[in-house]
This record gives sequence, structure tokens and C-alpha cells, in this order.
Amino acid sequence: MESFNHTLPGIFYLLGLTTVPHLQVIGFLGFVMMYILTLVGNCLLLITVKTSPTLHTPMYFFLSNLSIIDICLSSSIVPVLLMNTLYKNKSISVEGCVVQMFCYLGFGAAECILLAFMAYDRFVAICRPLHYSSIMNMRVCVILVLIPWIVSFINSYIQTYITWTLPFCRTHHINYFFCDVPPLLRMSCRDPWLNEISMYVASAIIVSGSFFLTLVSYVYIISTILRINTSRGRSAGFSTCTSHLTVVTLYFGTLMSVYLQPPSYHSLEKDKVVSVLYTVVTPMLNPIIYSIRNKEVKICIKKNIKKIVKLSKCSDVSCC
Repeated sequence: MESFNHTLPGIFYLLGLTTVPHLQVIGFLGFVMMYILTLVGNCLLLITVKTSPTLHTPMYFFLSNLSIIDICLSSSIVPVLLMNTLYKNKSISVEGCVVQMFCYLGFGAAECILLAFMAYDRFVAICRPLHYSSIMNMRVCVILVLIPWIVSFINSYIQTYITWTLPFCRTHHINYFFCDVPPLLRMSCRDPWLNEISMYVASAIIVSGSFFLTLVSYVYIISTILRINTSRGRSAGFSTCTSHLTVVTLYFGTLMSVYLQPPSYHSLEKDKVVSVLYTVVTPMLNPIIYSIRNKEVKICIKKNIKKIVKLSKCSDVSCC
């Protein structure tokens, strides 16, 4: 960090997604709505799992942690994006940029690894149903939840540190809507080949490794489901995995298109759109996908709403 004194002015400028005024207004309103839905949806899911004993299972334990990660991931990006869209001053301090990059990389990688462990959980539930409770005991679940946090934030520290040791002398205007590694590497006046190698190696290990574990799990899951004799059994098997598979496809697809493509294939405008998908849209969709396609969650949400309505009526008529 000593290089800050002679290579950085203390402030960067995030140019955002667009400079067209009417598109900025539309974007601001859209991002506000998506952020509200992200907070409400994930908090509702957390409360539902917490207050419903029937949901105290490994699957919903992982899902609760996914909701926490989604809230943190979205909160590390969207508030800054909204402020830069609303105000003419689009500056961000070096310290703010460092913190945003560290948090984004950490939460993003944690979600990636956690989704792979959730696929493993579905594998055990479908392919080893008789041994599920012994394999996925609370100790194992806690370990599987801690691993994404530890691994992702170690990687985040390394990537953030080596990025901010680069000298930035070309420009201090970041042509992006948040502080990410690829746009900052383009601003370096020194060849960032070591940083690029580090980024691709980390992405290959975390993203590709998680994707491979997910893929292997689903190969076994699908082969097991197809061996079920009854159509109702096959339908029930697929229904337990559809929500997770939808989330995995959306998240891994967008993530790989940004971090595992060679620099020559990168398009800045395309990267911006794809980044919006996995930093803003996916955290909003996750609780919706899991709630809409999950009967247990919908039943528990309805029960909680009925309890709240009943309590409110009781308080109104002083019956409690």
C-alpha cells in the first residue's frame, strides 16, 4: 500500500453504466426496486427458515447462508451504484474502492463455493437417502459453510492486495460501475501479466472447481432419478433440484463469461451487462426461485403471514 502515495491521487471516478440522462433515471428506479426486492426476499426467507421447525434441515441451513451472502454481495455494489447514478459527483475514495473490491470478491466467491456444496447436499439426499442424516450432520454442515467464507476471503485479500500494488497512471476514471479487478488492470501503466495470471488461476480453482463439483453431483443425481420406476418419483426427484439448478446455471454462466475469458475476447459493455446479472439480478432472484418452486417454503410463509394477521387482529380488538 506504500505505492498509494505516489501513484494514486486518493480518489477514483466510477463512470457507471451509462451517461444518457433518461437511461440513468430508468436505471436508478430499476436498481432501487431490485435492491428492495433483494433485501425483502432474502430477509423473508431467513425469517421463514428461522421460525419454521420443519425447515431446520441442512438444505435450508445452506439456503439461509446463501441469503446472507446475497444480501452482503448486493449491498457491497448497489448503494454505491445508486449514489453514482443519482449524483453528478461519481468519485470514490481509494479506501472505499479497496473495501468494495475486497467485499465483492469475497462474497462472490463464497456464493460460488456454497452453490457447489448445496449441489453435494442434493446428491447425498437423492443418491444416498438412507445415510443422509449421518453424512450431512450439523458438524459437517457447519464445516461446509465455513469453507466458502475462509477460502473466498483469503483469495479476496490476495487479489485485492496485488491489484492495489500496481501503479495507475493512465487515468483515474474507472469505466465500470464498481471497483472490479479487470477494469483496474486496464488502467495500470505497468504490464499486469502477473495479476492476470493470478486472477485466472484463482478463477479456475474457485469457479471451475465449484462448477465441476456441481456438474459431477448432478450427473449422479440425474442418473439416479432416471432409474426411478415411477413417473411421480422421477418428478419429485427433479423438483427437489430444479430451483438449485436454475440458480447455478444463471450464476456460473455469467461468472465464467467475465473471469474465464481471455482479455482479447472481453467487451467492456458486455462485461457491464453480465456483471449486473450476477451482482444485482441473481441475489434478487434466488429467494424468489427457491420460494416459488418450493412447496415447503410457500406453506411456511403462508403460515407465518396468517400468524401475523391473526396477531394484528387480536391487538386491534384487544383479544390478546
